[in-house]
Amino acid sequence: MPGIIIRWLILTVAVIICAYIVGGIHVAGFFSAFVAAAFLGILNALFRPILLLVTLPLNVLTFGLFTFVINAVLLLMVSGVVSGLEIHGFWSAMGGALIIALVSWALSSFVSDQGRLEYIELKKRGNRWE
Repeated sequence: MPGIIIRWLILTVAVIICAYIVGGIHVAGFFSAFVAAAFLGILNALFRPILLLVTLPLNVLTFGLFTFVINAVLLLMVSGVVSGLEIHGFWSAMGGALIIALVSWALSSFVSDQGRLEYIELKKRGNRWE
């Protein structure tokens, strides 16, 4: 359970960072980003697998880049529900989806399923890293 809460907070931070970087995205405050992250997590859990399955041929043709379009559409859907999140246009949502994906991936790669911070320690043995 702590892993879900930490990932929710990471997604909240990603939405706030996205609002600072992308000009067409505005967040009213931390609570709005918190609620937007909750809705985005729910939509990603419920609708994203279905959308990925329906658009599988297009996703294969674009080598997986159409996934960012799906993420942008989901982000636009969240902005329609959450009043404190405003997204002005599809390209702003596309940039926001890219930044949210990168920040979430980078931060959540250090969090285990139990909610603990983890890292991989590599040691050089001879000519190999293990």
